[in-house]
Amino acid sequence: MSTQRLLTLLGLTLGVLLLLVAPFWMSKYQLYVVSLWAVMSIAAIGLNLTLGYAGQVSLAQGVFVGVGAYTGAIMTTNGMPMAAALVVAVVLCFAIGWALGYPALRVQHHYLAFVTLAFSTLGYLVFRNEEWLTKGIYGIVDVPRPMLLGVQAESNLRFYFVCILSLAIVSFGVWWLIRSPWGRAFVALRENPIRALSLGVDTRRYTLMAFAIGSCLGGVAGVIYAPLVEFIDPSPFTLDLSLKLLMMVIVGGSGFFAGPYLGAAIAVLLPEVLRFTEGYYLLIYAAFVMILMIISPTGLLGILDRYLTARSTRKASAARAALSASFGDQT
Repeated sequence: MSTQRLLTLLGLTLGVLLLLVAPFWMSKYQLYVVSLWAVMSIAAIGLNLTLGYAGQVSLAQGVFVGVGAYTGAIMTTNGMPMAAALVVAVVLCFAIGWALGYPALRVQHHYLAFVTLAFSTLGYLVFRNEEWLTKGIYGIVDVPRPMLLGVQAESNLRFYFVCILSLAIVSFGVWWLIRSPWGRAFVALRENPIRALSLGVDTRRYTLMAFAIGSCLGGVAGVIYAPLVEFIDPSPFTLDLSLKLLMMVIVGGSGFFAGPYLGAAIAVLLPEVLRFTEGYYLLIYAAFVMILMIISPTGLLGILDRYLTARSTRKASAARAALSASFGDQT
């Protein structure tokens, strides 16, 4: 087993054990923060699929989280199960994401970012102004928490495990997807669309699918977010959320499978860790992110990837040198 795979397996094992054991010693607020990390990780995974693997810039992921949150809040407060809300949110976000993908067929990069920025603004205005549906600025209160295997997940600890289980299911699904022919087609689309088209990849269909699937995961995160906070109003779903999700993907490592988890930890957990600095924690947090982007534009995992690549290169060079020396001795 290679060093990279061994480190990945070790990190995954330690992470899973920590997530399963640590909650029993956490306070209610700490459980909420880690649950929020799990929810934001799901949304960031969707954006990483769109941006990191398919290379399509989106500033609208926060809106899809809002669509999922409002769908879940409206349906569950009217007596419907969370599973039904999840299905409706996935279908709705898939359809909207597919439609939003059409501009990506004609414009790229910052032009596409402006299109998704406009959609993000439009989504927020709908959440705020369509009171007949969203209750506007007054919001939807008392969003109920779901049943899990016949047990009401009312407590913070039980709902924490709902969040972690949802993250595990999404993670497995995306892991399978990026290793399937679809995942390879997404990467080909990101690296060189013209070459991908010449090799027979339907770039039009895969561009739309990248937006649609990434948007679905934003909707999934929103459905879980609604019962986590138990109150939904428009304020969390501004452009700020989309930019924060974009930062999670970039800081963690765009195009790396583990990037969204690490980026969400930096965005959600690090500010809480730095609160002991009182009024300076946001300054320290912002400085950390800026310095990281200067040192490694490919994020934290980009640093690790460069180190492992350089190490493999040195080993290969040493092996070639030893082989050349042995041939020289024989002659």
